[in-house]
Amino acid sequence: MIINQLTFLLLFCLLGWSGALIRPVPGISTSDRDGRTLHRTKRGWMWNSFFLLEEWTGTGKQYVGKLHSDMDTEDGNVKYVLMGDGAGTVFEIDENSGDIHATRRLDREEKALYTLSAKAVNKTSGLDLEKASEFIIKIHDINDNEPKFAKDTYVASVSEMSNVGAFVIRVTATDADDEAYGNSAKLVYSILQGQPYFSVEPETGVIRTALPNMIRENREHYQVVIQAKDMAGQMGGLSGTTTVNITLQDVNNSPPRFPHSTYHLSTPESAGIGSSVGRIKAYDADVGENAEMWYSILDGDGQDMFNIITDSTSQEGVITVKKQLDYESKRLYSLRVQVTNTHIDRRFEQLGPFSDTAIVRITVTDVDEPPVFSRTLYIFEVDEDTPAGSSVGTVSARDPDTINHLPLPTYSLALELNDINAIMPEMSCSLPQFSNHPIAKTIEIPSWLPVFIKVRDVNDNAPEFAMYYETFVCENVKAGQLIQTISAVDTDEPLVGHKFVFSLSSINPNFTIFDNEDNTARILTRRGGFNRREMNSYLLPVVISDNDYPIQSSTSTLTVRVCACDSRGNVQTCSTEALLLSAGLSTGALVAILLCILILLMIVVLFAALRRQKKKEPLIISKEDVRDNVVSYNDEGGGEEDTQAFDIGTLRNPEVIDTNKLRRDIMPEMLFPFRRSSPLKDNTDVRDFINGRLQENDSDPTAPPYDSLATYAYEGNGSLAESLSSLESAATEGDQEFEYLSHWGPQFKKLADMYIGQESQRET
Repeated sequence: MIINQLTFLLLFCLLGWSGALIRPVPGISTSDRDGRTLHRTKRGWMWNSFFLLEEWTGTGKQYVGKLHSDMDTEDGNVKYVLMGDGAGTVFEIDENSGDIHATRRLDREEKALYTLSAKAVNKTSGLDLEKASEFIIKIHDINDNEPKFAKDTYVASVSEMSNVGAFVIRVTATDADDEAYGNSAKLVYSILQGQPYFSVEPETGVIRTALPNMIRENREHYQVVIQAKDMAGQMGGLSGTTTVNITLQDVNNSPPRFPHSTYHLSTPESAGIGSSVGRIKAYDADVGENAEMWYSILDGDGQDMFNIITDSTSQEGVITVKKQLDYESKRLYSLRVQVTNTHIDRRFEQLGPFSDTAIVRITVTDVDEPPVFSRTLYIFEVDEDTPAGSSVGTVSARDPDTINHLPLPTYSLALELNDINAIMPEMSCSLPQFSNHPIAKTIEIPSWLPVFIKVRDVNDNAPEFAMYYETFVCENVKAGQLIQTISAVDTDEPLVGHKFVFSLSSINPNFTIFDNEDNTARILTRRGGFNRREMNSYLLPVVISDNDYPIQSSTSTLTVRVCACDSRGNVQTCSTEALLLSAGLSTGALVAILLCILILLMIVVLFAALRRQKKKEPLIISKEDVRDNVVSYNDEGGGEEDTQAFDIGTLRNPEVIDTNKLRRDIMPEMLFPFRRSSPLKDNTDVRDFINGRLQENDSDPTAPPYDSLATYAYEGNGSLAESLSSLESAATEGDQEFEYLSHWGPQFKKLADMYIGQESQRET
């Protein structure tokens, strides 16, 4: 068929080329029938559209066609010029012959036609022999493009249990070839993979279900491969494929089912209300909202004692305690529980029922319960000052547990008063209650109950003054004048209220009392003319009684001072200052006496302090000579702390090293590496310690001056020069060698001269 198409195209092109040939040469005249001379008009060149196949595979340039003008006498004086779309690049023309060629392979999908123009030009004069005329070169299509889908992979879904032919998805492919020419772009769809579950419409690419009642629980995912083929699906056509992943959507076609017909649970009788007893679960093959379930109790003897709720997360039924359980009352309960789907699809009701039932048996286990009091609260009253051991009240309790299903006896506990001497309006105590089971019980469990004991008040305290009163009477007072208002308090707690009665213990010629009958009383004068020189104060006994039973009374004494007052009754001076004034002493005189006493005391203290001070001698008498001074102390070894040298405690215990003391002086400029070892081998611990400390101080920049001498508590083997005394020394002084003193430097030159000179004289 391709050969036939090529033959047709070649014939079509030849017809087009023949139209471009020159007609008879213009300018020749002929005679018509009437004998008239006819002149032919001048015509230019003529051609039709050119056609060219795309994707030419021949060698060399592809021939398109030939242009020829009737002005061309073929003497080589005419030149053909090509202009327009692709001239000189895609197409070229032979300027002498007018042959047109394509310079490269052409693709119709890239460009389907080219519009060009051509003209004939005189080579000598350069003038146009023919005006430029347009012509078209069309590119004929061949089947060189395969169909392509919009996506390499499609994702689709369809409900399970769908009927045959249910729409799933439509896939579309495109072909870049020319639809108007042949069947190069005519596509046919087919299914390569996915039978017998799905089918595709050949013309539209619509995918539909091919099997009825596909169940998601059996298979959920399918992969379908669709092919699109051009040339109307004939052999030799090009094709393309795509993959469609199809998922079956769940519908509620599976009812919930309990895996067991009977469940056994247990809970202690002490389980609180709302606590969980256990969980049961039904299974549904559906997913999502189609698998959501709801649990309920249909009937049973435990319907009033238990409840069931649905856990929306785990889709479980949780059985909880609804009322308090009692092992002694009932030990076994039975429930009939139902589970139902919350979302039911009416299309699949014939597959139901979408519910299931199961029996749940709950066993109540015994718990050793504490005893239970007969009352929830006990309140007792007792009088204060009740003797110890007196009975306050009785509480009773019972044990709810049983032995051989029989109730246990009730036990009571009597309260006795141990010690309630404090005055308290109310107090409480918690009584431990124990289950007294000698046989059946191995663990005693106490229970607690608050017992409130109210202490009743007894009138055993007498009233007294409410405060301390400072009462005075003026010398110029008149009879019957008020000098003080008094009140009283009582620590007892009366039933109604306090009622105090005020009176004087005896008739007083100076003062009298008036009871206001509101728990207060007024103190009045009986006379005037008081004189503080004769009597500066008066004692007034006041008797205060209460109205409770038994009546309590007390006598409180009110002190009334006599004072000097002005005409308005304002106090100026009272009895103490009046006595001082009578002795002839003024306030200024008293202040002067006190100052003198204070000055004498200060002089005595200063004199005693001066007597305690002692005059101390300076450690160094001469301030000029600081190199050859020897510091001496009163006590042997007592000056180490003053010179910041060694601690005497360190010498007594060589293992203790004082590293906290800092020296205030500097290290000598000259060091002496040579040291002569002690000839004696005993007391090595102290000697080694001092040698180490000496070497440490020699290299210490904060060491004491080199002209200082430190004295220690040890005499003898403690220093590098050995002992300077006769204790534990060698047998004779002649055994000692002092030659090493000459190596100690100029500081010890004088000492070396003394001992070496004495040794030389002794030898002489």
